Amino acid sequence: MTTAHAPGFTRPAAASAMHVARTLRLLPRNIVVALLRGYRAVISPLYGDVCRYYPSCSAYALGAVQQHGLGRGGFLAARRVVRCHPWAVGGVDDVPESHSSHFHVNRYGFVVDDHAHHGQGKG
Repeated sequence: MTTAHAPGFTRPAAASAMHVARTLRLLPRNIVVALLRGYRAVISPLYGDVCRYYPSCSAYALGAVQQHGLGRGGFLAARRVVRCHPWAVGGVDDVPESHSSHFHVNRYGFVVDDHAHHGQGKG
């Protein structure tokens, strides 16, 4: 059985619509990524090297949101900030690995959909 397409509706148009939908889905995550990158560039240097953990809390938050999205990444970041206090032992505390491989981080730090970059290497 074949499916009929509406006049003027082509497969490239459907692929373009899917690309737009995927990009819009990632927009809130990337807005938070931009805010965190701005914080790390402008405000974080004012504090100096005071974090008890490696990576710093802001770097952890950035990685968590990039890898896990706003929901889980935001939870992981908040949990990390609550644990970071003057009496904390500290140490290395990396962001847990994400089980999803649908996205990757581009060279600017923004999260992009792998489907939008067929044939291109990650990074």
